[in-house]
Amino acid sequence: MARGPKTEVILRNITIEAVAAEGKAIAHAKLPTEGEEVTPRVLFVPFAVPGDVVDVLVIKRRKSYLEGRIIRVVEPSPRRLEPFCKHFGVCGGCKWQILPYDLQLEAKRRQVYDQLVRIGHLDVPEIMPTIGSAKITEYRNKLEFTASEKRWILTDEDPDNLTDLQRVGLGFHVGKLFDKVLDIEHCYLQPEPSNAIRLFVKKYALEHGISFYNLREKTGILRNIFVRTADNGQVMLIICFSQDFPLRESYLDAIAAEFPQISSLYYIINSKVNDSVADQDCILYKGDDSIYETMEGLSFKIGPKSFYQTNTDQAYELYKVAREFAGLTGDEVVYDLYTGTGTIAQFVSKGASKVIGIEYVPEAIEDAKDNARRNGITNCEFFAGDMKDILTDDFIDEHGRPDVIILDPPRAGIHPDVAQVILNASPRRIVYVSCNPASQARDLAILSGQYKITAVQPVDMFPHTQHVENVCRLELI
Repeated sequence: MARGPKTEVILRNITIEAVAAEGKAIAHAKLPTEGEEVTPRVLFVPFAVPGDVVDVLVIKRRKSYLEGRIIRVVEPSPRRLEPFCKHFGVCGGCKWQILPYDLQLEAKRRQVYDQLVRIGHLDVPEIMPTIGSAKITEYRNKLEFTASEKRWILTDEDPDNLTDLQRVGLGFHVGKLFDKVLDIEHCYLQPEPSNAIRLFVKKYALEHGISFYNLREKTGILRNIFVRTADNGQVMLIICFSQDFPLRESYLDAIAAEFPQISSLYYIINSKVNDSVADQDCILYKGDDSIYETMEGLSFKIGPKSFYQTNTDQAYELYKVAREFAGLTGDEVVYDLYTGTGTIAQFVSKGASKVIGIEYVPEAIEDAKDNARRNGITNCEFFAGDMKDILTDDFIDEHGRPDVIILDPPRAGIHPDVAQVILNASPRRIVYVSCNPASQARDLAILSGQYKITAVQPVDMFPHTQHVENVCRLELI
């Protein structure tokens, strides 16, 4: 017998208690059908602020928790802020615009505590207050925008009255929907000319019949654009097409003429099903092959595929914490794992005898070598390849046993084989920089048999989001 549809449940006058994980807020509630003896379940609600009194539509029911969405704010919290972006609530980013910044920082510290202590059961010292970002808007140096032939239609729009040209978009994916793109009018994450470039790219394509990509049918020409900006005013634009086409040169020429500040203009022909460009050729059309960032007198070359922390100013604060935690005296051999373009390696090189940097992206390693040469650094060596394949006992025997290991892995954390090699190397100190406290907690548990966590410092790289960077110092027991 088929089940009938569940009855819609609305919870009235729910008081939001605190900020929770994944950008949600937390409350407690009982379903109206439950008896008085039933313990209230945890209720997760997005776009809420502690102190809000709200009516919530339940959208998910589990034995231990509920999830819902606000259908009415009965009484706003005195700490609730008006969102500054018109795309708030639809765009998947900047979910905490309504949350005062001091509450954001404390929520991120709490997130680190939850992952390391409450869930990970690790023995850690008191977690230090989150280091806040001086800029809480226009702090990013890189953004990717996706083109779509069929953009996300807003609730106040009538789809029957939209022309085909009005249905295209160039912007961000709607949360958890790979084929839905929200057309962005203005984004507050990156300084100009980011918005102006995106709007011109879209306008020119519409005026000249350059089709937008259909993410489901894999048709259309314009796929993505990447905008990178540097503090010195340099701009890199990478525009991605699904195929070559007759108007490509005139399109790129028009962009270059409209924005003379674009110092590096690339294009990519990506005919694959997915949007990843790591394995694609980036073709320099005009200008320099790279842009440059500086930090404490060091210059870092950034190419189209280079990894560089996306909040330049806050990266400096992050690296200062890593350097402090490394506790270098000038005699140490340091391994910088997942080195990217060699930023941390070179940043700490003055205090070390020798620094070995390892990174899986060959182009980034070439940039790291160029950076070291340009900065006159002679005590850094860089190697490209998969970490678990390169970082072997033989490699360590050849290049020197590390006194300090600094690692800044991707969100997934480190491979178990890498963790074992680190344990075998037994450095006196490990500095673990992570953008994902959950995977960091898992890895720290592996290392905790030989190491004691002696300092934990969260750093906010992404204001108005739930994401947090965290630095842990481990000392050999």
